[in-house]
Amino acid sequence: MTRSQAGELPVVGQRPAERADAVRNRRKILRAAARLLADGGVERLSLDDVAAAAEVGVGTVYRRFRDRTGLAIALLDEREKEFQQAFMSGPPPLGPGAPPADRVRAFLHALVDRVRDQFELVLVAESAEPAIRYGEGAYPFRHFHLVTLLRETVPDRDVDYLAAALLAPLSASLLAHQIRDQGRDVESIRSGIDDLVELTLGGGS
Repeated sequence: MTRSQAGELPVVGQRPAERADAVRNRRKILRAAARLLADGGVERLSLDDVAAAAEVGVGTVYRRFRDRTGLAIALLDEREKEFQQAFMSGPPPLGPGAPPADRVRAFLHALVDRVRDQFELVLVAESAEPAIRYGEGAYPFRHFHLVTLLRETVPDRDVDYLAAALLAPLSASLLAHQIRDQGRDVESIRSGIDDLVELTLGGGS
C-alpha cells in the first residue's frame, strides 16, 4: 500500500533512523553545500568541492547523495519543510480553512514563487532519472496534497492524473523559458494557472 492509499502525507526529508555519526555527516555536507551554493551558485556544487568544504571524504558524499542531482534534491528538501508546514497548518488560503479550490490555486501560486526563487537548483534536481525526480524529494508530497484537495472537489475524476497535470506546468525548465525567453511576468503565469484550475475543476470549483 502506498502512502497515498494509506492516507499518510509523505513528509519531505523523512528517512529511516540513522546512526548519530551519519546524521552529523549529512548535516555537515548539507551546510557546506548550502554555503557553496550561496557563494557561487550551482556551479560550485561539485561533490569534490562539497566534500572538501564539509571536511569529509568524497566517498561519504557519494554514498549519501549519489551525484550532484541527489545533492540538489537534498538541499531542496531542507528548504521544503517550511513550505510543507505552511500548507499543512498555516493560515488560509494556502493552509486549512479555505475552500479546496482556493487552496489549489494558492498552492500552485506559491509553487511558482518557490521554483522561480530557486531556478538553478531546481533545474539540477529535474535532471534526475524519472523514478527519482517523481519518487523522491518534494514531488510526492506536493502531488499527494493536490490529490487530497481534488478529491474534495472532483471526486469522480482521475485525481491522481489531474494532480500531475497541474504540477507539470510548474517545472523549472518551462517556467525559466516562459520568464527568461518569452518575457512573461509572474502575474500572467498565475493568471494562466487560474484558468487551468477553473477548466480542471469545472463545476467542482
